[in-house]
Amino acid sequence: MPTYRIAIVGAGPAGYFSAQALQNSQDEERTFAIDLFERLPTPWGLVRSGVAPDHPKIKTVAKVFEKIAGDPNFRLFGNVELGRDVSIEQLKENYDAVILATGSSVGRKLGIPGEELAGSLSAADFVPWYNGHPDYVNVAVPLNGKNAVVIGAGNVAMDCGRMLALDPTELDSTDTADHAHAAFHQSAIRNVTIVGRRGPEHAAFTSPEIRELPKLEHTDVLITQSEIESAKERVAEQLEGNKELRNNLEAMLEVSQTPAKNHERKLAINFLLTPIEIIGNEKVEAIRFARNEVMNDKVSATKEIIEMPCDLVISAIGYEVLPIPGVEFANGKVVNENGFVADNLYVVGWAKRGPSGVIGTNKSDSSDVVKLLLAKLPSTPKENSDIAKIITNQQVVTQSGWQKINQVEVEQGEPVGKPRRKVTDWKDLLSLGQE
Repeated sequence: MPTYRIAIVGAGPAGYFSAQALQNSQDEERTFAIDLFERLPTPWGLVRSGVAPDHPKIKTVAKVFEKIAGDPNFRLFGNVELGRDVSIEQLKENYDAVILATGSSVGRKLGIPGEELAGSLSAADFVPWYNGHPDYVNVAVPLNGKNAVVIGAGNVAMDCGRMLALDPTELDSTDTADHAHAAFHQSAIRNVTIVGRRGPEHAAFTSPEIRELPKLEHTDVLITQSEIESAKERVAEQLEGNKELRNNLEAMLEVSQTPAKNHERKLAINFLLTPIEIIGNEKVEAIRFARNEVMNDKVSATKEIIEMPCDLVISAIGYEVLPIPGVEFANGKVVNENGFVADNLYVVGWAKRGPSGVIGTNKSDSSDVVKLLLAKLPSTPKENSDIAKIITNQQVVTQSGWQKINQVEVEQGEPVGKPRRKVTDWKDLLSLGQE
């Protein structure tokens, strides 16, 4: 029975779901040997470094990943970077197919004056900072001011706003990185405002995220009821046939009607404001917005300008792919046709479609691309050397090496009532992950 060798670059949800789709496609006629390459010493991608620590249920998908990794024809190559330790050309030469599942890690810029000031940062830096990504441990996150503004109207913006606004005791039993946990406990921030450029009807928040907000024990959540009612009027004809839109607006309306409890901590969500300038001398002091209006489902600026005092600005307006040598990019993602790039090269997940959807979206996306891959496989597999002999890096973290890291983190978390205490230093991770 022929065995096809498949390389997957990126050990996040899209990478694992691609491996799962391949494993599920095995039959009496062919099997697959899958090598999963990851730049970090640790796998799981956004499940480890993107999902907010106060959402542990979402992270249980890691159990699925570990089951996939348990297949005898699966190998993990952690601490192996494409372009440094192995080239795209070498992968294409030595595998029957290569799947890029590298995600989108670069935060989009606002492109406004003052964005370079201290206290202005991207969610692409803030989120991995509090999640213990080893590259972001030293990100400067000033929490000594009282007011924070998060720009964006998606779930990432919601996560950032919530993490800043909740009482840090609500993180005590989570896997928030130790350095971030300590910083949140010292935080002076009490007023957080999430700001969307468009109306509530255009927001990309999902209704479960919105409905969770009143569960914050020590924070008042503020949404202006009239803003939601106006949005409902604007899209009245669409509500019947658009369940997602209807659920979102109903969830926001419910939150807007929840009585405030006069907590010291506030989380507000405002709409129809476009940031035009961040104000400050050496650090952020305020942010200026243009007030927008919606006419015939189109958003346009009015002449009204408002200024909001703030000490911290986090932009959460989307992500772009970090370019890979030898791969064509456009509009922040890999140039592809339904996941097919060229020759025996494919792309899945955010690198394919842009930063949209939730973790589960990657399952159907990966399945569709794998079907395309299978249809294009040659009748007989290549005969090539083992990539392990080509990679010169002496500190590859294998699946068993990752299991050692995982075990240490879980064991360190148990005495303090946490699911794990993450190891965040590169040297420590590599040391723990060696055979």
